Amino acid sequence: MFGIKQGWACLFGGLMLALLVGTHLLWPDAWRGGDAPLARYDFLVLGALVIQASMLAFRLESRDEAVVILLFHIAGTVMELFKTAHGSWLYPEDSLLRIGDVPLFSGFMYAAVGSYIARIWRIFDIRFRNYPPEWTTWALAAAIYVNFFAHHWLPDVRLVLFAASFVLFGRGWFYFTPDRRRLSMPILLGFLLVALFIWFAENLGTFARAWVYPGQESGWTPVSLAKLGSWYLLMMISVVLVSLVRRPRPEPDAKPVPDRD
Repeated sequence: MFGIKQGWACLFGGLMLALLVGTHLLWPDAWRGGDAPLARYDFLVLGALVIQASMLAFRLESRDEAVVILLFHIAGTVMELFKTAHGSWLYPEDSLLRIGDVPLFSGFMYAAVGSYIARIWRIFDIRFRNYPPEWTTWALAAAIYVNFFAHHWLPDVRLVLFAASFVLFGRGWFYFTPDRRRLSMPILLGFLLVALFIWFAENLGTFARAWVYPGQESGWTPVSLAKLGSWYLLMMISVVLVSLVRRPRPEPDAKPVPDRD
């Protein structure tokens, strides 16, 4: 049941990955040039819009969740514009539906992460023990987002941000229901596991040449494990944004969990 519910929570991201890999394998070679009747990236934009509209139409996402996911989409697109301009990664194919060097489907990949966090929060009825004061999580999320940009000119402070996340969330646990019995897990372990699976998805995305990192232009190579740190930090931003509509509620009558030395 845990795996089934996880897959259900990943619906948006799973369908997006299917589009990325499917179009990479099946898209006609003759359509990959600039004179194609429909660019692959533009098809991905249309496909992502259909997925998002369907999830709202079938009430798989609430309107409040969709608003938060839109905010995540916008924040992700802004970062994409900045990062591609600085050569962090690139989109190798032509398209019409784009802003500068960034095709519009890229924002939906960030939205897929937001969708997963919002859906898993609801599907597993997640509640918390020792969740930090919300204002501190907002401060941390803002610092993480700023550092994604500022480290191009200033010292990269991600080690400080990692340490801050350990201080804030290190004693925290979340409770969830995969089937009939409530289970618990350290919050930081949950962040790390989600980051790991996003890293797996990122490898599929670069294999499908939806985007490529420096060094992948001439052929696919696995994404560096160092990217796990970026995705871990992104989890902080994701959870804070979703907490706008899914307020962190305490687990009633939670059994005390011994503090770790």
